[in-house]
Amino acid sequence: MSEKALERLKQRFGEAVLETHSFRGDDTAVLDRAVIVAACRWLKSDPELLFDMLTDMTAVDYLPRDPRFEVVYQLYSVQKKHHLRLKVRLPEKDPTVDTLCELWPIANWLEREIWDLYGIRFRNHPNLKRILLYEEFVGHPLRKDYPKEKRQPLVRRPASEIAEVLVRRGQARPTEQER
Repeated sequence: MSEKALERLKQRFGEAVLETHSFRGDDTAVLDRAVIVAACRWLKSDPELLFDMLTDMTAVDYLPRDPRFEVVYQLYSVQKKHHLRLKVRLPEKDPTVDTLCELWPIANWLEREIWDLYGIRFRNHPNLKRILLYEEFVGHPLRKDYPKEKRQPLVRRPASEIAEVLVRRGQARPTEQER
């Protein structure tokens, strides 16, 4: 069924579909980054396809290849019960692609994770900031050129902030003032 989606995608977006392939049920299209939002909007709303769910999103660093990065989107149609994988290739000098937050709210969290770990920017994202690492962290640790021995800056937190976290985790009791 997703092979039909690949054919319709090629008809609709022409040369912006850089390549497609189907292997063991994995139907994949590599798109020009300029059309990712339009393609996803169309895939989501087309009555024959109805890819209404963004099930996952990640990135891959193919250093030293150029373009270096790929953002990978996994789409699913609940009604039609078929999958589709989309990929967008991004160069090292400008690893930027448009956000999909307006189409699927879950993209907010997934894009923040990709930004945090790979340094890929999502244009027009409503809140593109670190999600797993602390703000003072330098670099993006899933990039292949990130030095594994790198030491990060030590960040001292106020005692009140540490106590608040411990109370939330159930590892400490709130003080009289906090009750």
